Formats: sequence, C-alpha cells, structure tokens
Amino acid sequence: MLVGSKPRGPGMERADLLKDNGKIFISTGKAINDNSSRDVKVVVVGNPCNTNCLIASHYANDIPKENFTAMTKLDHNRGLTQLSEKLNVPANSITNFSIWGNHSPTMVPMLTSTVSGGKPVLD
Repeated sequence: MLVGSKPRGPGMERADLLKDNGKIFISTGKAINDNSSRDVKVVVVGNPCNTNCLIASHYANDIPKENFTAMTKLDHNRGLTQLSEKLNVPANSITNFSIWGNHSPTMVPMLTSTVSGGKPVLD
C-alpha cells in the first residue's frame, strides 16, 4: 500500500503537487520493480492517487499494469453521499455507483448503472 504523498499546501498549484509527488512515485515504482515479486499487488492511496498510481506503474515496468490500482474510496463516498442526499434515500440503498477521473475537478460520477430501491437513478 502506497499511502505516502505530499498534500497540497496553501497557494500550491496542482502542477506543483504533481511535480513533488512524481518524485516520490518514480522512486517507489523503481524500488517495487527492483525488489518485488512479479505478482505483487500495489494499492495507491495518496492523492492524486490515479496519477500517482500511473507514475509508479510506469516506473515498475516489469510488473503487470493490472497489478496496480488507485483507491479513490474517499471520493466515491463523497459522491455517494451527495447522491443519497439528492435522492433523499439512505446511502446504503444505492448500488453500482462509481466514479471516473482523478482527484480533481475532472472527476465525474458514473450513474448509468447506479440503482436505488431497485430502480435506475437516472429514471
């Protein structure tokens, strides 16, 4: 589990954050490549986790890309909560909800297969 990343500080632009975190995940990817079993499974938690995961997997070029995943559970839970409030239903009544994108304004909810109370939420 790769949980370490530099958080965005006051006045810091996204590019600054990516530059700093890129260094962390380049060296981590290389270390995984050089020291891990080829069937290692890697979970990236530190945001922006999708980008950090991509960087680590790129530099662990001997490890299959499908062995890397980014954990965007916090963003998923935020979206699920917003949807449950909009629908005025408990969050645990919603199934098949997912999100796409990076931890940024480009992230979007995927609602085409999301169901609440047995009905598609888009209905």
